[in-house]
Amino acid sequence: MRHNNRAATAPWIRTRLRTAPGAATALAVLVLVTAFLAAAFPRAVDAYETKGLRHDIRSAAPSRSVMEVARPQPGLELPQAQREAEARSPELARVGAGLLKVLPAPLRADTSSVAHGVRTTKPAVASEPWLPRPDAIPPRLTYVAQSGLKDHATLASGAWPTTPREVTSDTRAVQGAVTEETAAELKVKVGATVELLTAAQEPITVTITGIVAPRDPRGSYWSADPLLRSPSLVPDPEAPFPVYYWTGTVLLAEDTGPALLSTATEPALFWRIPPDPAGLTGPDGARLTSVIASLESGPGLLKVRGTAGDTAVFATGLGHIVEANARMRDAISPVIAVAALGIGSVAAVVLLMTGALIGARRRGELALMRSRGGSLRGIGGRLLAETAVTVLPATALGLLLAVLTVGDGRWWPGALAAAGVGLLVCVALPLRTTLQHVRPTLHGAREDMVSARPSRRRTVAELTLLVLAVGAVTALRRRGTSSDGGTDLLVSAAPVLVALIAALVLVRLYPLPLRLAARPMARLRGAIGFLSLARAGRSSAGGALPLLALLLALATAAFGGSVIAGIGDARDDAALAAVGADARISGVSERTTLPDELVRTVRELDGVRAAAPLRVEHSVALPAPAAGDGAADGDGTGGAQDVGAATVVGVDPARYAELARATGLPAFPAARLKATGSSAPLPEGGSSGPERVLPAIASPAVAARLGGQPQYLDTLSGNFKVQIVGTTPHAASLTTENFLIVNSAALEERTPTTLLLTGAPDPGKLRAAVEESGAEYAVQLRSEERARYVDTPMQAGAERIYLAAVAAGAGYALLAVLLSLLQTAPERKTLLARLRTMGLTTGQGRRLLAFEATPQALLAAGGGLFTGWATIALLSPGVDLVPLALAGVAGSDTSPVLLRTDLWSLGLPAAGVVALAAAVAGVQAWWASRRGSITELRAGDSR
Repeated sequence: MRHNNRAATAPWIRTRLRTAPGAATALAVLVLVTAFLAAAFPRAVDAYETKGLRHDIRSAAPSRSVMEVARPQPGLELPQAQREAEARSPELARVGAGLLKVLPAPLRADTSSVAHGVRTTKPAVASEPWLPRPDAIPPRLTYVAQSGLKDHATLASGAWPTTPREVTSDTRAVQGAVTEETAAELKVKVGATVELLTAAQEPITVTITGIVAPRDPRGSYWSADPLLRSPSLVPDPEAPFPVYYWTGTVLLAEDTGPALLSTATEPALFWRIPPDPAGLTGPDGARLTSVIASLESGPGLLKVRGTAGDTAVFATGLGHIVEANARMRDAISPVIAVAALGIGSVAAVVLLMTGALIGARRRGELALMRSRGGSLRGIGGRLLAETAVTVLPATALGLLLAVLTVGDGRWWPGALAAAGVGLLVCVALPLRTTLQHVRPTLHGAREDMVSARPSRRRTVAELTLLVLAVGAVTALRRRGTSSDGGTDLLVSAAPVLVALIAALVLVRLYPLPLRLAARPMARLRGAIGFLSLARAGRSSAGGALPLLALLLALATAAFGGSVIAGIGDARDDAALAAVGADARISGVSERTTLPDELVRTVRELDGVRAAAPLRVEHSVALPAPAAGDGAADGDGTGGAQDVGAATVVGVDPARYAELARATGLPAFPAARLKATGSSAPLPEGGSSGPERVLPAIASPAVAARLGGQPQYLDTLSGNFKVQIVGTTPHAASLTTENFLIVNSAALEERTPTTLLLTGAPDPGKLRAAVEESGAEYAVQLRSEERARYVDTPMQAGAERIYLAAVAAGAGYALLAVLLSLLQTAPERKTLLARLRTMGLTTGQGRRLLAFEATPQALLAAGGGLFTGWATIALLSPGVDLVPLALAGVAGSDTSPVLLRTDLWSLGLPAAGVVALAAAVAGVQAWWASRRGSITELRAGDSR
């Protein structure tokens, strides 16, 4: 008997799949796409975190990223032969190989650039008269005998330094080389000699036998210690006034280390190990931080000292690089989690809607099986087997596509996510369908809210969910959105919570106004309006699910679109703040002025709409506030006394006001800077004096400092008093918050130092015109400054995820509309067929379906607008877009960039839902009009 049941099961599954191949294929495609997205998301996060970590390590300066083990010279208590042996290359190479072995995972070394040797840690004074001596101070040189010189440099002139005989502490003549930059700056030639004194003041003659050129100047071999490659002019810290001297490095032959042991330069043994980030992954960041801390002062350091000596120390800046990467990752993760939970929730709801649609289409078939003795367990088992045959291969294929498409990610998070999709469909679809047949149902019973009102249990469940969601959102608002422990799931679930609240409330309330509106419509002559409102007012008892899907999708799309728009706006604002206008021309030095001919030439270029000359003088000392002046006490926001200097800007008020309007700066009160009376323009060659009082527009801090009385200023543009006549928070081309703006016509020296341009001049022609005036002038373009904000791999990956979230949200929203309309399609076709037998025309049928679908679509669109707006309002106080928009760009403004509502992201998806609902209703009406009424109204059919 059991064998017969098993035999009967398999043919039934094949029969069902052959009977409805379209439904099975549609379900498989939906599951495949959803499983692909679910598996691709964690892999995409891993991928951009991995690329971001590798990029940060590769792009960091080698002086920060290289790992260095160093120890002082061998102790003087040791035999001389042993001290010399420890400083020779074979022993250093042996220790270096041992250090590579004790590096704990996931640290890996770039063995091609590993170097070891002996170096002097205390610079030695070089007294040779032919060496350059700025400020009459001789240069101070360091000496290093480093391995691998021939592998990392090419010989530009002379010969490679060698050790003709074994070098000991008693050796007094060695050979060395310098780089081309060192030779050029220090005037070193092949054959030159430099003396290095021993501790006993005996000279060691260093003969420069060659000049070398680094093969990879920016590589770790040459840049771990930049002095190896390039000399530097440094200030003397012991001098009472600023004086400078040269410092550089002489590269000794590889096995010359023992000779340095006799000097007083405190020689040290070192091993430089550059990291190899190729094998690192994003999740390795936490382990890297722990491993580096252990190597610096923990168990790892004990292993290092066991190999390199008890006095060895481990030093690297790699830990700070990894920590900075982790901070960016932690700042981005909460924002990404919002998209993940939103899209995950809407995908789950759409899958449940698909199951509901399939269950509704098969209700009659399963009711017949139930009436003929079929058990719930047997029916559920058959549905489970039938679903699994379709879903499991689709899930596996979606996972495979995700693995092939998105690389550099862990496989198990994606596998779990895809398995969750498959499990949800395999369990939810049979369970939902089977539970509908626990009790026999009357054939043809109505399912709208007129007769099939929700049960008390459902009402209690909805109220419970509503109270929990409202409580969670209230708690979120009270405690804020910041979380010190990483991603806060409550914050990330804000769109889901708000959508749940809106769906539960709207699905209960929206039939009421429709029924009220249907009463006056009943008095009209036409029946279309009354019928459409009456049917729309009888919402299905299961209408909360499609509405929830739409609200979730629209809220997630709105949030993602606002994030993307906010990133673009932040970068535009940062570029404008850095340049001040569309283009900027200024001198290389602050005091370089622009000739009148250059200003005229630039103004006449094609594409230049307006030009505003400015005279900018930085760090002008401000007078101390008078005793007892209220401004001197400050306002608790920094205090007036904190402002000791300001930037004075001389402008043409009319042109500057036009520039402010064009660039979006606050309106500039140009009329207050009129050059009249004591501030009238000076005659040619005239001089200003303390009796002249110039009206000035100041920043709030400077205005608080100077107060309401005229204050004396001593500037390069003249000496005068300023009277504060207004304030403005921002000034074009100035990043400082302390500034004064005066009329340039009233200055004694009014030649501009900066020219701001609006418009779109050709960059090549603009630079050519500026270069004709000399090399001391520089051009900055707003478009080029905007291009500086190129994405790091982590930023680019996060933006791609948000673009995918917006696209997926729009797709699932459209699918939710289609599913909700398809679920009621048979009922609508039957309604049209019946009404056509009563004289309803084709046009009236189309209007009836369109009017019936419009209220639900408008409800979803309005709810989506509200949900998206509420989500952004909830999260904006704690969402800072700086890590996504501006991080990684040196000199960029890092003030908080808050999330702002993007109208396009809110309006377009909502309008698309309404348009799609109307289009689908029209297609349904057209298709129904092509089929005869006899096809839809069959004898015995009670639909």
